[in-house]
Amino acid sequence: MTHPTPTPTGASLLIDALLAQGVTTVFCVPGESFLAAIDAMYAHRDAIQLVVCRHEGSAMFMAEAHAKATGRPGICFVTRAPGASQAAIGLHTAHQDATPVILFIGQVGRGFMERAAFQEVDYRQMFAPVSKWVAQIDDAERMGEMVSHAFHVAMAGRRGPVVLALPEDVLSAKVSAPQYTLKPAQTVHAVPNGTALAQLHDMLIAAQRPLLIVGGSGWNAQAVQDLRSFVHATGVPVACSFRRQDLFDNDDPHYVGVLGLGADPGLHQAVKDADLLLLVGARMGEVPSAGYTLIDIPQPRQQLVHALPDPADLGHLYRPDLALLATMPALTQALAAMPVDPALRQRLQPQVQALRQGFERFTAIPEPVEPPAEGAAIDLVQSWGLLRKHLPADVVITNGAGNYTTWAHKYFRYRSYGSQLAPTSGAMGYGLPAAIAAKLAHPGRDVLCLAGDGCFMMSSHEMATAVHLRLPIVALVFDNQMYGTIRMHQEKHFPQHVYGTALHNPDFAALAQAFGAHGLRVDTAQALVDAVLQGFNADRPTLIHVRTDPEQVSAGATLSGIRTRALAQGH
Repeated sequence: MTHPTPTPTGASLLIDALLAQGVTTVFCVPGESFLAAIDAMYAHRDAIQLVVCRHEGSAMFMAEAHAKATGRPGICFVTRAPGASQAAIGLHTAHQDATPVILFIGQVGRGFMERAAFQEVDYRQMFAPVSKWVAQIDDAERMGEMVSHAFHVAMAGRRGPVVLALPEDVLSAKVSAPQYTLKPAQTVHAVPNGTALAQLHDMLIAAQRPLLIVGGSGWNAQAVQDLRSFVHATGVPVACSFRRQDLFDNDDPHYVGVLGLGADPGLHQAVKDADLLLLVGARMGEVPSAGYTLIDIPQPRQQLVHALPDPADLGHLYRPDLALLATMPALTQALAAMPVDPALRQRLQPQVQALRQGFERFTAIPEPVEPPAEGAAIDLVQSWGLLRKHLPADVVITNGAGNYTTWAHKYFRYRSYGSQLAPTSGAMGYGLPAAIAAKLAHPGRDVLCLAGDGCFMMSSHEMATAVHLRLPIVALVFDNQMYGTIRMHQEKHFPQHVYGTALHNPDFAALAQAFGAHGLRVDTAQALVDAVLQGFNADRPTLIHVRTDPEQVSAGATLSGIRTRALAQGH
């Protein structure tokens, strides 16, 4: 007996379109508004993994991190109004981090629109400021067209998020079979022209103190390798932008530091003193520019070469002497092929060595004080010194926002592309969802999540997701019983009115065990490292509770020191 071929629906065309784009993973919190899409996925459950999350914000974080880890748009489905609202934090992160993500939102049926129907929202108005394109698919026959366009928009120029609203009746509508074959979206590369490259070559030859700063999105492993070839040929020093430290091997002698929170003052001075700045992919926003103090706006003191994939960004903030409209793979390929006189490398060697020595001093691990006092909080500097020594080169480290990240950014050495997944948007709660997405994208790589006590509790529910998937990720939860970053700023500006920043935390190890994960507490740096390495080989997630000293509020400041300076200034 033969079974009739099911009549296509808007939902089945949607899933066919995702399959044509090579989608293998979808993150969601299920909702009745898009149940037809979930039903259409059922027939393709061996091709598309549906990752069911516990909160829409986490689902969007996972999609965003998955996009960073794979280079292809992350896919997230959420239900209307409340679900869409909760997904907004991940949408904002993708917008600020230039990450290609497509958010599908279940929408009320077309016949109910403009009536203030249950959970009705106009998503064009709601999400326009944090998206590259927001649309609603009102014609099921156009499903393939609209999804194809969404992928192209997300990947073109400066990458970013796209939002597509899906009315319920459009998903369930019967449609005719499409008369075309869906093809995956292609990334269009903007290639720098020969005249511009020749000008760059001449500027580099004439420079006495050049500095290359890399950042942004749209990179891949080959682009990173081509960049390294260019650096080794020219001898220029390299700094990475905030939370983009994995774009250049931190152990390479040409690497001179990161322009992030708590950056080396010597590196800040090097940016100011440079006579040629090469900004490759880096926009140099508020954090890497130290509050817009390192480069004058709009006319920099330094000669400026700025390379970005979007013409709207070139000259928007800093007027470049040479603007290069290029995607990173195309640009770095051209740079690697650029003929350079070996004398340039020799001439720049003293500058590179001096900057590298400054980086080594700034990130040096002091000799430990042995033995630590009984009951003392764990020494984070020593912990990161050991992690730097023992973690594999391709480990993926994820983190959200908080002062606990400053130790990792300062003391760890990111040695391979794709080893740092962190939001430049400063979103809390990102670390655990990102670790789940990273492990799904790269099951053969070890994944370590970093989270503060406040940060972790914003997405702790996703430990249930990690346990369900039996992912051997490891989460380090740094517990100082407060919102540390906010307390730091409070001490700076209101030192005599500390209020609203203390936390009463659960037993994090017991919480992990309640979810079905491994949970333990460590008290020494060596025990921390041992537990991390064991967790990588476990049969499920591992949470390690790390009690830290509230006084040591960041890698470069103490609460009492901040308070003393604030009081002396009359705050």
